[in-house]
Amino acid sequence: MKTSRREWLVHCTALLALAGRPGPAAAADKPPAKILVVGDSLSAEYGLERGSGWVSLLEKRLAQDRIAASVVNASVSGDTSSGGRSRLAGLLKQHRPTHVILELGGNDALRGLPLDMTQANLRQMTQAAKATGARVLIVGMQVPPNYGRKYSDDFASLFAAVAKQEGAALVPFMLKGVADGPQSESLFQPDRIHPRAQAHPIILANIWPVLARLL
Repeated sequence: MKTSRREWLVHCTALLALAGRPGPAAAADKPPAKILVVGDSLSAEYGLERGSGWVSLLEKRLAQDRIAASVVNASVSGDTSSGGRSRLAGLLKQHRPTHVILELGGNDALRGLPLDMTQANLRQMTQAAKATGARVLIVGMQVPPNYGRKYSDDFASLFAAVAKQEGAALVPFMLKGVADGPQSESLFQPDRIHPRAQAHPIILANIWPVLARLL
């Protein structure tokens, strides 16, 4: 059957329109990520000017890289893994995060709490976050050698153990390049526990590459 030039043009136009129409998956924009940070004073800007801590710097990095994501900082100075565990269910329900960063455990060590309790709390928190569909990043901590070699080693390894057991992402040591660097003394506030503002870009540099892969 002979096709007129007009019919042929109409047919081609229709095909082009169909080709340019997005499918069901492409039509719906991917919703922005929501990152929930559950931590202690190291994430709560203790002793710092507001906006200078690593969580605030993370928000700026996301905006700079044009990554559609928001950040909720639910960190509380002095919090332990038990405190975080008791708060997490409410936070997950309220904020419905797509990603959860767990930065807890340091105060457990300072108070001499049992390491198996810290590990169990972190495991339960990771499981609770994963159950909502969130991806989890565990931020590890280390303690000075004066705590004893075995305690220090066991404490440092518990974060990796939980991450491996639960399939979570891991930053092995939050203060790498801060607490173990040549200028470490100058990077801490007088209490020798809380980093100064100039240390927080280093902290973010430890966390960002791992988080970026999750995003």
